[in-house]
Amino acid sequence: ADLLARAVSKTIFAAGNDELRPVMSGVYFELNTDSVTFVSTDAHKLVKYTRTDAKADSAATFIMPKKPLNLLKNVLATEETEVTIEYNETNAKFSFGDVTLVCRLIDGRYPNYDAVIPKVNPNVLTVNRATFLNSVKRVSYFSNKTTHQVRLKMAGSELHVSAEDPDFSNNADERLTCSYKGDDMEIGFNSRFLIEMLNNVETEEVVIEMSEPNRAGILLPSESVVEGENLLMLVMPVMLNN
Repeated sequence: ADLLARAVSKTIFAAGNDELRPVMSGVYFELNTDSVTFVSTDAHKLVKYTRTDAKADSAATFIMPKKPLNLLKNVLATEETEVTIEYNETNAKFSFGDVTLVCRLIDGRYPNYDAVIPKVNPNVLTVNRATFLNSVKRVSYFSNKTTHQVRLKMAGSELHVSAEDPDFSNNADERLTCSYKGDDMEIGFNSRFLIEMLNNVETEEVVIEMSEPNRAGILLPSESVVEGENLLMLVMPVMLNN
């Protein structure tokens, strides 16, 4: 129960709300004989949560809608039992204790999420999570209200977090100490996505891996909080207007 509740809470925030792309409005369950993976994306951000301490008898995949998952997450938070998941082509059934939840699955083919995760990321930023989160929150008040863009500029052991809104002549700039390996670079992200992701990481430090200013950035916890747990978050950049 705690594994499932944790998996849902780590992924559900990144699922989309686009009615034209229903497959992206749920969480993708990928059950394998050696691990289970949960994926959610709205095309701007993506979360992949894998547990190697759980496995299925045979490989299977299905897409769970958000509404029953929210119900499940709230109920499971107080449970310490085993959850039995049964499914067919159209429905899934979750049974634990005196509770049985049956819901219709989202019909469709989930996008190939592995293809969008950049594999070679030579630029690696390691920064204190709480310091970085608070900085992004403060600076984002001065960002453009449409793009919510914050700019990260990495050089040596210094991270510049800045935002500006030319329409109202607003701008903010903060400097943080960090550990950075790679070429000096500038990249823009949507501050709302960054804040959501940083709120879902529990480690003291976070690692952000990047390749180019126009390629997705990967946000990872600096260490595993729970044994057998792997969490990967991806966020698409916002084009910088120099």
